[in-house]
Amino acid sequence: MKSLAISVKKRENVGKSSSKALRNQGKVPCVLYGGEKQVSFYAHENDFRKIVYTSDVFLIDLDIEGTKTRCIMQDIQFHPVTDKILHIDFLEVFDDKEVTVDIPVVLNGIAVGVRNGGNLLFRRKKIITRAIPGNLPDAIEIDISDIRIGQFVYIKDLRSDDYTFLAPDNSVVVGVKTARAAVEEEIEDEEGEEGATEEGATEAEAAEKSAEGSSEESKEG
Repeated sequence: MKSLAISVKKRENVGKSSSKALRNQGKVPCVLYGGEKQVSFYAHENDFRKIVYTSDVFLIDLDIEGTKTRCIMQDIQFHPVTDKILHIDFLEVFDDKEVTVDIPVVLNGIAVGVRNGGNLLFRRKKIITRAIPGNLPDAIEIDISDIRIGQFVYIKDLRSDDYTFLAPDNSVVVGVKTARAAVEEEIEDEEGEEGATEEGATEAEAAEKSAEGSSEESKEG
C-alpha cells in the first residue's frame, strides 16, 4: 500500500468555536484514535489533498510535533455546499493487527464482449477488505480483456490468502451484459409505466362519468 508522511500540530483547545476558528484559517481539525489515547490535531487543508481527492488508499505516517504514528484515514466530513473539508478521523494501525479498508478496483484492458457490442457492468468500484497493513494491496486489479458477453467476475474469483473481502462470494464485481437485454429491460419498464398510466386514466374517466351521472340525477330531482 502507498504511504505518505504528514506533519501536524496538536490542538490545545477543542470544541465548536475552536474548530470554526481553524477552518477560517484554512486548517482542518482532526482526531486520531485506536491507540492508547485519542489525540486531537490539525493541519492545513492542502496537506490532505493527496489522500482526500483520490481513489488511492494510503498508509499515513503522522508526525504530531515529533511523535510519529502510522494510521489510515477512517472518515471524512465535507461542507454540504462548498465541499470544503470539515473534519477527518484517522485510525492508528499496528503491524500485527488487521484493519478494514475500502480498496479501489482497477480494470485493465477492454473486454472482448464490449468490442462485440455488449455493455460493461462495473458493479463494485471498491471492495471492503480486511488484512494486516502490510498485506493490504494498493488496488484490486482485474484484467477484463477476455470477458465475453454474459460472463462476470465475482468476489469469489478474486479471493487471496493475504486479505479477506467482506462481501458475499456471489457478488458481481464486473461483467458484460448483452445490449439487447438492456434494451428489453428498458422496454419492459416503459410498458409497465404506460400500463399504470392507462389504468389511472381509466379510473379517472370512470370517476368523472359517475360524478356527471350524480349531477344529472340531482337536477332531475
